[in-house]
Amino acid sequence: MLGCRPDGFHELETTFQAIALHDTITISQRRGPFRLTCDDPRVPVDRRNLIVQAAVAVWKAGGRRGSPRGFVVELTKRIPIEAGLGGGSSDAAAALRAFGRLWGVDAARLRAIAPALGADVPYFLVGGTAAGTNRGDTLMPLPDRASAWLVLAVPRFGISTRDAFRWWDADNRSRAPQRDLRLENDLQRPVAKRHPEIARIVRLLHHAGATRAAMSGSGSAVYGLFRSRAAADRAARGVASKVDGGVLVTRTLTRAECRRLLPSRPRSA
Repeated sequence: MLGCRPDGFHELETTFQAIALHDTITISQRRGPFRLTCDDPRVPVDRRNLIVQAAVAVWKAGGRRGSPRGFVVELTKRIPIEAGLGGGSSDAAAALRAFGRLWGVDAARLRAIAPALGADVPYFLVGGTAAGTNRGDTLMPLPDRASAWLVLAVPRFGISTRDAFRWWDADNRSRAPQRDLRLENDLQRPVAKRHPEIARIVRLLHHAGATRAAMSGSGSAVYGLFRSRAAADRAARGVASKVDGGVLVTRTLTRAECRRLLPSRPRSA
């Protein structure tokens, strides 16, 4: 973290990594206004949702008037909300691709729309391993890292991105911005200060054999890296009884694997 920008956002140097944990978006052709449904009642399905915002932006970019029509979107959530795992941003990127195909908007225009939806959205149009600068939306694809298995521990409480950055600002108000060459999540310290459970889960994963453990993004999820599925499964079983929340095992994805997950044709009602 390199401090606050004049536009109110934060200057970042970050590394993104795609993982196999995912939501599912099903688009069906249906008469009437555009509509979004979700199996998680905590997720808004109105204009606050990035999928709806993506639909509106692509509809207009395709030269259409009024509001989107003729489609219903069903969102099946698997990525925990307010966990720092990019669930909303990845949904937005998938929606951009799908609507772009439906409404004839090319990839270059979709890339131009993405940053307005959220700083992380451009990354999910790339996938794999990538470095992000500025708000995190200026990307440089990096060589894919060796495949790894992850244990994700997600506490019952969530952390809003706004709160995580606000806490960082409060704790660093008197410090000059510094470039830290260590691979650390600068948001982890201020978040763990308010939620000590974060630091405790990091320690649990290290003790379980993780080669690296840290908070993901702005939290509250904590990940541990393991060299094999068997090691990750053993660690997950050991950690699950000590964490008040969910624990799951997933793996990293290469950029090529991400490309193979591109949207297919919509189904008809």
